Amino acid sequence: MKGIKIGNKESKYPIIQGGMGVGVSMHNLAGNVSKEGGIGIISTADIGYLEEDFAKNPIKANLRAISKEINKAREIAGKDKIIGVNIMVAMKNYAEIVKECVKQKIDLIISGAGIPKELPEYVKESNTKIAPIVSSLRCCKLIVGHWIKKYNYVPDMIVIEGPEAGGHLGFKREELDEDIKPKLEDITTEVVDYIKEVEKETGKEIPVIAAGGIWDSKDIKKFINLGASGVQMATRFVATNECDASIEFKKAYIEAKEDDIKIIKSPVGMPGRAINNNFIKKVENEKCKIDKCYNCIKTCNVLNSPYCITKALINSVKGKVDEGLIFCGSNVSKIKEIISVHELMQKLVCEL
Repeated sequence: MKGIKIGNKESKYPIIQGGMGVGVSMHNLAGNVSKEGGIGIISTADIGYLEEDFAKNPIKANLRAISKEINKAREIAGKDKIIGVNIMVAMKNYAEIVKECVKQKIDLIISGAGIPKELPEYVKESNTKIAPIVSSLRCCKLIVGHWIKKYNYVPDMIVIEGPEAGGHLGFKREELDEDIKPKLEDITTEVVDYIKEVEKETGKEIPVIAAGGIWDSKDIKKFINLGASGVQMATRFVATNECDASIEFKKAYIEAKEDDIKIIKSPVGMPGRAINNNFIKKVENEKCKIDKCYNCIKTCNVLNSPYCITKALINSVKGKVDEGLIFCGSNVSKIKEIISVHELMQKLVCEL
């Protein structure tokens, strides 16, 4: 069984823990996943929400928290392990966040929720590796072609997020209907074939990572057999002792039934997959008063937004689950218990 190579480091297992914000995948989860042989990912979305000055100066609080979280994750994982971050292109201070992560010598940046056209510019003369998130072959070709043409930079990794993923999705709402939604298997096959050609032309090895709806070792094996170098999984890691979210957040995952999963329209203009709780039912019928704007997302119009997504995500991660938004993947109803990261990793690799 091969791991995933990032620069001069390689994980023991071909598993990346997906970034989950706000505050769901911070130093404790990411550090322990890396310690156990995977690649742990810290979400930078409003990462400074626990800082005292977050409400007054969210940008400064977020930038300060980045170094704290990365260093704490490294202490848990060990110096030879890979720690990465997930940075949404849609963040208003995207460039500042990327530059701060590079300054902290992060091993890997995974970037989606938009097209990271300028990402290679920000990692010049550093050892930080970068991976765009794509949802289709077309999107993959667009980013790879642009990076090579403008920056002479070949991606260090490609992450494919299919329509079964949690949180914000890179598909139009109509593309998520059961009869027509694309299959991750098909997208993976197309992207793997294309990346093989890029590898031949550039002489660079580019791991392709499949994500969205992957549940167990059989799923991991299936995507590796399709040519992927590994998988990214997020939902299963929420129900672990080490996950940074509150116990109430984790219990919401355990108690979720299949018909509780809902595709919502996020205030940031993208469809998203979440647990249909009292909060979602409320905001479908009435607009929540927004007392403060945290200037988090470029596409959010505070005057027209039905609610503040930052506040909704912070409420849920802190345990006020009926007053917040709980993003999840399509397999959330399969989760029945909270276990350790060690136990979960062993379950995931048992048949590889």
